[in-house]
Amino acid sequence: MNHAANSQAATTENTRHYKYYDLVMVGFVTVLLCSNLIGPGKSCLISLPAWLHFVGLSSLTFGAGNIFFPISYIFGDVLTEVYGYARARKVIWAGFLAMLFATFMGWVVIHLPADPAEPYNAVIQPALETCFGNTWRIVVASMIAFWAGDFANSYVLAKMKVLTRGRFLWMRTIGSTIVGSGLDSLIFYPVALASWVPMLKAIGVTNSSVLATFGGWSADTLWRIVIFNWLFKTFVEVIATPATYAVVGFLKRAENEDYFDVHTDFTPFSLKD
Repeated sequence: MNHAANSQAATTENTRHYKYYDLVMVGFVTVLLCSNLIGPGKSCLISLPAWLHFVGLSSLTFGAGNIFFPISYIFGDVLTEVYGYARARKVIWAGFLAMLFATFMGWVVIHLPADPAEPYNAVIQPALETCFGNTWRIVVASMIAFWAGDFANSYVLAKMKVLTRGRFLWMRTIGSTIVGSGLDSLIFYPVALASWVPMLKAIGVTNSSVLATFGGWSADTLWRIVIFNWLFKTFVEVIATPATYAVVGFLKRAENEDYFDVHTDFTPFSLKD
């Protein structure tokens, strides 16, 4: 594959049509929506082997969505590695808008008046409110965290690819995930679930409804969860590295593309190829 030619092509808008690009985009958006809509509500507990009990680890608690959400970073890595940052940028915006629409649709469905003559509404309405009635803090945090984390992931991988001249794919995928998933965790958990009450009281806020809205986890619990999820997402990327190599290799051959972002405009606020 001619890296020099592709690097030169990065100076102009990439107008090629790709055979599998749309399918990768659909996979990314699907994983993103499912991991955010289905997984977060369930906390899982797994018993660990007896030999770990000696170091104080008898069980592992985690959110079900954490198993699948890191797959979106793998899709992001594949998109940036094969098609370039600009193409990955369009997919990230597609995912962001899909999450925004899903949030809006959930709000509308929950708040539409239920037909009192339909007995099933007595079952489905509380279920909808439980599954999709996220507080505004969780909604805002998840949107910002996803946007920042995925753009950071794509930017770091694209820059590392140029610096390493296309070598050491494993270093780029794992390194970009460390940055992207770390930023995601550092934004989501403090904004969505941390207790801001001590800080609010310190600046003189006494309104009980405001304090109740900003209640949440203690600082100790917060940082343990942040660190665990950061490491867990990175671990998923590490064990998926062989599959990432296989998919990237297949797509580069099938698309005859290995894009280098030498002169790319890395602003996230663009949809240009």
